[in-house]
Amino acid sequence: MLTVPVLFGVMTKDFLNATWLPGIFVNPWFALVLITPVFIYTGWPIHRAGWLGLAHRSPDMNSLITLGTFAAFLYSLTITLAPSIAPVRLRGVYYEEVGFILTLILFGRLIEIRAKAGTGQAIRSLLGLQARTARVIRDGIEAELPIEDVLPGDLVLVRPGEKIPVDGEVVEGHSAVDESMVTGEPIPIEKDLGAMVVGATMNGTGSLRIRATRVGADSVLAQIVEMVRRAQSSSAPIQRLVDKVSSVFVPVVVFSILAAFAIWYIAGPTPVFTYALITAVTVLIIACPCALGLATPLAVMVGTGKAATSGILIRSAEALETAGKLDTIVLDKTGTITAGHPSLTDVVAFGDTNPMVMLGLATAAEADSEHPLASAIVEGAANRHAEMTKAQSFESITGQGVRAIIDGRVVLVGNARLLQGAGVDDSVFADQARTLSSNGKTAMLVAIDGNPAGLLGVADSIKEDSIEAVAELRRLGLEVIMLTGDAQLTAQAVARQVGIDKVLAEVRPEDKAAEIGRLQSEGRRVAMVGDGINDAPALAKADVGLAIGTGTDVAIEAADVTLMSGSLAGVCIAIGVSRATMRNIRQNLTLAFGYNIIGIPIAAGLLYPFFGIVLSPMIAAAAMALSSLSVVTNANRLRRLRFPQSVAVPHEVGEAKPRQTDATESV
Repeated sequence: MLTVPVLFGVMTKDFLNATWLPGIFVNPWFALVLITPVFIYTGWPIHRAGWLGLAHRSPDMNSLITLGTFAAFLYSLTITLAPSIAPVRLRGVYYEEVGFILTLILFGRLIEIRAKAGTGQAIRSLLGLQARTARVIRDGIEAELPIEDVLPGDLVLVRPGEKIPVDGEVVEGHSAVDESMVTGEPIPIEKDLGAMVVGATMNGTGSLRIRATRVGADSVLAQIVEMVRRAQSSSAPIQRLVDKVSSVFVPVVVFSILAAFAIWYIAGPTPVFTYALITAVTVLIIACPCALGLATPLAVMVGTGKAATSGILIRSAEALETAGKLDTIVLDKTGTITAGHPSLTDVVAFGDTNPMVMLGLATAAEADSEHPLASAIVEGAANRHAEMTKAQSFESITGQGVRAIIDGRVVLVGNARLLQGAGVDDSVFADQARTLSSNGKTAMLVAIDGNPAGLLGVADSIKEDSIEAVAELRRLGLEVIMLTGDAQLTAQAVARQVGIDKVLAEVRPEDKAAEIGRLQSEGRRVAMVGDGINDAPALAKADVGLAIGTGTDVAIEAADVTLMSGSLAGVCIAIGVSRATMRNIRQNLTLAFGYNIIGIPIAAGLLYPFFGIVLSPMIAAAAMALSSLSVVTNANRLRRLRFPQSVAVPHEVGEAKPRQTDATESV
């Protein structure tokens, strides 16, 4: 507001030769009154930082701006107060340049701040998802309390359709919970007694009573917000290189300014002092490394924000940069490539035995067993809608299996030793059992009334998208290795199914980090992907550790990147975001350095001997703002980054998909 009248007066007089313009608009005292607050008050943060940089012998872009505006303002002030000390031809003032330069710089920084604010939209949306109050039951009395007053151990009542206020464990009730804001999975997850729930997720049609376990800063939501903040405020290794270059760049610019002033003062046209001063000020302005300082941090913030929208939380800018340089990906098997829990995969019946009848009897026999494989059979039978009756008697035989009587029929489910002990011929199982074992499955033999009935195959099933994710990793030029403590036969079977050629099996937890170190000693850049506590040392040892978000807290804390969806597709997306971000940073640096390389010689007067052109300080200020704007615009192109459909996580921004709230998209 203060600069516009002064700028209007000068532009109208100089370019339109307007005789109708009131004299006050071109009066230097009028310009002095209006521009002084701009120079002193508005420019104070810039001047303070600039002089401190000069005093500590570490000049930066603020130093350049300060030198330029001080030179122009002090020269103009001298001419205004005592015009007689200079010839008439040297009595020009440049208040409009001072105001215009500082105004444009502030405008450029406003654009930067707005761009940075845009990258924090995911954080604000996350915070907006949090419930404001919770219905707490204490001493049998129900009360609605602010979320800040909820304590670990409190019993919280969540009604249908409400947000779950805190992280906790279900102690009563049943409901389907929409956890898409955490996992990216759009399908609601069934929650029963003992299930864990996450604050800010949306409860479905049932009512739940939850025992609060983590509140405040300990909650999953708070940790997600903090991880994104840390990543966006950290500095990438390439930024440290830029800082070193800048420390050399500024003294070079100062030398160029002095040289330009001296040359114009000695050999320039009259008035030599005016031309020399204008040239020096113009070089100062156009050399302002605003774009250079913005090139890396803004791209990092936009890149990490883009990753967060796909459920990938990157802890640091260093991890973001390193991910794009990886050449080897090491995958844990259980919980990473596979689901992490056994499930029923095969039902094979012999002779005239009905498969569903056999499955129903085997399930009835296993129903009272606490063995994990028994749970897998029961769950698999329920999914297949097998009919199951209750066993009249049940006996668990340690290390062999179970024996039960169901509707008067004797049912055996277990290994070969169990059947041999009961006098059942187990030779008929050999071929089928061998086939299942070669595919990494556990064979459960079933006999009914002393006769071989069939067998059940149980295995840790492969996640639906693991095959596509491994194929995409190989397409990206990375070698994929499986690292697991499982038996060689099982590991090889899983590796064949997902397309992995190299397997390191039967590796003890304490040796996993050593294996990562061995690969690094070969000159590889290695990423480790895991989900368990036993993976934590390897995750920390790797150049980049990627933790499956559905895994343990220890693994997540040890990792550099967290894949909230639990999908291997997130690894491909993290690498894609890294490569795109680093490419964007290189483009930004090219824009910033290219602008200075071209602009400084022109500002110094390179075109004057050939074309008689002298660059105005106002044009230099506009060009400087334009360079910053070009960097901001280029960095924001990362927001439009898209990923191959084969590796798209369940909710990628930009896809049409159902969602509960607008905030879900930002998360």
